[in-house]
Amino acid sequence: MTGKKQKNRDSDIPIDDSPEYGSIMRIATRTVISAPPTMRIYGAVETLAHWGFRRLPIVDPGTHRLKGILTIPDVINFLGGGEKFNLINVKHAGNFLAAINESVHKIMRQDVCTLHPSASIEDAIRIIVKNRIGGIPIVDETGVLMGIVTERDVLRDLATRESGFMIRDIMSTNLVVASPDQLLSEVTRILNSHRFRRLPIISENILFGIITATDIMNYLGSGKVFEKLVTGHVDEVVCVPIREIMSKNLYLTHPHISVTEACQEMLEKNVGAFPVIEDNNLVGLVTEFDMVKLLSKE
Repeated sequence: MTGKKQKNRDSDIPIDDSPEYGSIMRIATRTVISAPPTMRIYGAVETLAHWGFRRLPIVDPGTHRLKGILTIPDVINFLGGGEKFNLINVKHAGNFLAAINESVHKIMRQDVCTLHPSASIEDAIRIIVKNRIGGIPIVDETGVLMGIVTERDVLRDLATRESGFMIRDIMSTNLVVASPDQLLSEVTRILNSHRFRRLPIISENILFGIITATDIMNYLGSGKVFEKLVTGHVDEVVCVPIREIMSKNLYLTHPHISVTEACQEMLEKNVGAFPVIEDNNLVGLVTEFDMVKLLSKE
């Protein structure tokens, strides 16, 4: 792995004011944790869990040129949600331990949306909204990684804008939900097929919690997954009720709160979504993406 601890947009690395740098560099992280394509899958996921990241750029260790990116949805796909599960189920006949010791280039994404350092914040917003992605590496003309900008960086920049909308105006109401006793294998398939990052958990018509893709990644990357292993088969990993791995923290909002206020609370609590509650009932879900999409238009 290359790089130092990731810093926020107030990093002590100076921002070059030359014309070749656009406004994107004002909000981007410029000291980026990355990994080589030869790193084991488990090592890459462990890095994501350790730093609390949602994505890990994969770079050539000699030139630092971007080769791909590993995102939490890729981890979900690998663990049982999609075609990358074939690495476990087909190539290794269900042997989870063998599969996670494969090189990360086997499951990373190579078709990466990128930005040039001369790009603007508006360029980033257009890519995020159009492609529904949460982070964009910044590379120079030769493909060298210069930084990364995320959905949250953009939201932080937009958070000071006053919005005339309420949460009820932008929340999703047609929700897919799960129960606390559903198995991880089923939840990964749901997340992957719908391109979701989270699912509300309902028990006896009451909101029990929320399972996020980050919870699943932490289950794998923190080493807790090994507590389930006896033979090393993947079934021991994914046949676990999601109540055992979901986060215990649950932050809520209400439909009549302004988008601006909810946005600031989301940034303060460092979460990517709020379940929306009215009269003790779950009526919707609002995400970082919903807020970026709205505030960028106002």
